[in-house]
Parts: sequence; structure tokens; C-alpha cells
Amino acid sequence: MSRIRGKHTRPEMQIRKLLWHAGFRYRLHGPKLPGRPDVVLPRWRAVILVHGCFWHYHEGCVLFRLPATRTEFWLNKLSGNRERDRRSIRELQERGWRVAIVWECALKVDEARVEQSLTRWLRSDSPAIEVFRDGTEVVNLTASALQ
Repeated sequence: MSRIRGKHTRPEMQIRKLLWHAGFRYRLHGPKLPGRPDVVLPRWRAVILVHGCFWHYHEGCVLFRLPATRTEFWLNKLSGNRERDRRSIRELQERGWRVAIVWECALKVDEARVEQSLTRWLRSDSPAIEVFRDGTEVVNLTASALQ
């Protein structure tokens, strides 16, 4: 597990490329923000969290499969990841940041749709958005509803 990267992953790089080409400028891995969000857009007071479907326990996703060995260990680990995500999102929103979650599976299906969703969200006043594989997006979420 030591070789698994936490930063500069392929999905994160895709999001950064999409944002850059759409004209948005950003910072990376906000070290002073809860959860160290993947992309920070200070001008828009927004952060984007790029969630890998396995590591963030995306239930019902075709990219998520619970390992057959040490199932209890993995359930505890992945559930802990989800709880930590919720805590970070709640703290970010309490500090006045808008939060977007983009799932890895959504990028695999349609990058253009993800770009449109993020662009529309950034230019709106909506506090949060979550982009899914099936093309749906949930807007105006609270920390408890996210994930």
C-alpha cells in the first residue's frame, strides 16, 4: 500500500486539466484546509475533492469491490475514510468554502459532462455538488448528505 499515491492521481490530473482549459486557476492540496482538498479555487471560494471509488467506498459503483480477504479490516478502513471525508466537508463548509465531489467513475464515463457540471457549479452560488457516473449531479448538499 505504500506505493499507492494520494496526490497527483490520474483522475485528479484530469480534473486539473479540464479546469485549466476552462479558464479556472487553482491551488493544489490546500495544506491549511481540513482534509487537504485536491483542488482549491480561492477566487470562487470553492474546493474540489476527487474521490477514487475504492478508497472512498463508493457503494453501488462498478469500480468498487470489497476485497474477499480481510473483509472486516477493509470495511473498517474504508468506513473510516468515509467518516473522515464527512468531517472534512463539514469543517470546510463551516469555514465558508463551497465543496464539490467528483467520483472517479464519472470521469471514466464522460469528461465533458463533468467539466460542464463543475463550470456551471463554480459560476453559481450553490454550496455543494456531487457528480456521479450515471450522469446525475446532486446540488446544494450539506455535509451530512454528501456521500
